[in-house]
Amino acid sequence: MDPRIREHAEIIATHSVDLQEGDNVVVDAHPVAEDLVVALHEVIGDRGANPLTTSQRTGKRGLRAFLRAADGEFETPSHELALIEETDVYIAIRASDNVTQTADVDPEVSAAYQQAHHPILEERLSKRWCLTQFPAPANAQLAEMSTEGYENFVWDAVNKEWDAQRELQANMVEILDPAEEVRIVSGETTDVTMSVAGNPTLNDYGERNLPGGEVFTAPVPDSVEGEVLFDMPLYHQGREVTDVSLEFEDGEVIAHSAGKNEEVLTEVLDTDEGARRLGELGIGMNRDIDRFTYNMLFDEKMGDTVHMAVGRAYDDTVGEDNERNDSAVHVDMIVDMSEDSFIEVDGERVQEDGTFVFEESED
Repeated sequence: MDPRIREHAEIIATHSVDLQEGDNVVVDAHPVAEDLVVALHEVIGDRGANPLTTSQRTGKRGLRAFLRAADGEFETPSHELALIEETDVYIAIRASDNVTQTADVDPEVSAAYQQAHHPILEERLSKRWCLTQFPAPANAQLAEMSTEGYENFVWDAVNKEWDAQRELQANMVEILDPAEEVRIVSGETTDVTMSVAGNPTLNDYGERNLPGGEVFTAPVPDSVEGEVLFDMPLYHQGREVTDVSLEFEDGEVIAHSAGKNEEVLTEVLDTDEGARRLGELGIGMNRDIDRFTYNMLFDEKMGDTVHMAVGRAYDDTVGEDNERNDSAVHVDMIVDMSEDSFIEVDGERVQEDGTFVFEESED
């Protein structure tokens, strides 16, 4: 086994989920990630915890068959919810043998399935959890990389010194956490403002998402105004959605379009009332993630980018006295901020063409 896999497993256990003796652990993974699952079982055994492996969220053949055969009416499966209720640690491993396996599932059916699983998602998020990636060949192919090249890319991004990344990102947390308003401008196509007043800014340095590399918060739901062109592609439900454009008024998406697979975007926005509002604003700060790979776990962390998610806001990013946007979906989309772009916080420009003010001061 590649020693980087064992290192990956140790980082998950120690840095991401703080694995303890007696913990009940669910490892959710596609069989193609078996080496990492095995390494995790070794670590779980070393710590005296209790593992169980499932394959619920991988988009593999079984899920496709179920969704295509179903009538589109779903109830929350009580046995799956019961499993998560009895779980202390949930580890989700992204990996696939076919990244487009669910491409021929009706988007309305996928949206209904997600909505029925919303209580399970909420329960998972209340646990110690980690979402990470195993460098499977199908994911390498989607990223247009060789298998070996993609392995190096993933493990360079995952197996790193996370304390140093935390310190870099703390500079942006210090700026954003007490802020009232954020404005994001990119070229002639993006000019959007939002209030973040009273909402905490979190420093993601490889704990729940591995790799980490962003700071993020939640907009006040009814405060978002303006237009955004997400000029990096979105890969959702096995389909590529390009050139997503959203127009906001009083916090709600009032107009939308996409250059490709617009119907997928429409179904996301029609999932429920909260799907037409923003649940997250994130700023990418991981300079080791230097290329787009059609994998949001990595792509949203790239330096020179911001991302916004329609749908659910995370509890930890919403202040005690503020409203939390709730939805069965949370779909991130990315804006390239490397050229003709800037971020303003309370009227002060804090990033221009991808360079932060604190990076300038260190030169």
